[in-house]
Amino acid sequence: MATVELRFSPLPEHVRTARLVAAAVARRAGVDEAVLDEVRLAVGEACSRAVGLHRSSDITAPVRVALIEEEKQFSIEVGDEAPRTIAVPAAPGVAGSGDELEAEGEDEMGLAVISGLVDDVEVTADESGGLLRMTWPTTPLTLP
Repeated sequence: MATVELRFSPLPEHVRTARLVAAAVARRAGVDEAVLDEVRLAVGEACSRAVGLHRSSDITAPVRVALIEEEKQFSIEVGDEAPRTIAVPAAPGVAGSGDELEAEGEDEMGLAVISGLVDDVEVTADESGGLLRMTWPTTPLTLP
């Protein structure tokens, strides 16, 4: 099992670099060429989501990306340190702040886009952050 790890400051301009590296490693791992655009888009969306979560929570810790080549599959894990809490229903007539609702809506939209691009997606989150894992099948490279 080969793994490439990236860590980058939660700034939107670093998302493009993560997309390019992910596509290059996916190609080398044997992900079908026709799927590479989906890999790029999904990684871009996942990293943008992590950057947004960090920025909305004023977290300066780096976003983590692991590109994992396993037998017959390639996985990408995007980790953030934005805490999630279990939602407790608000008292009647009390709504969350506009910023909280906007961040939650952006998070759900990002997950919907990723789910549309990747068949195998796992999302976990707790008070210490979240992890989004995306997996694609690979085919062994054949040498002439």
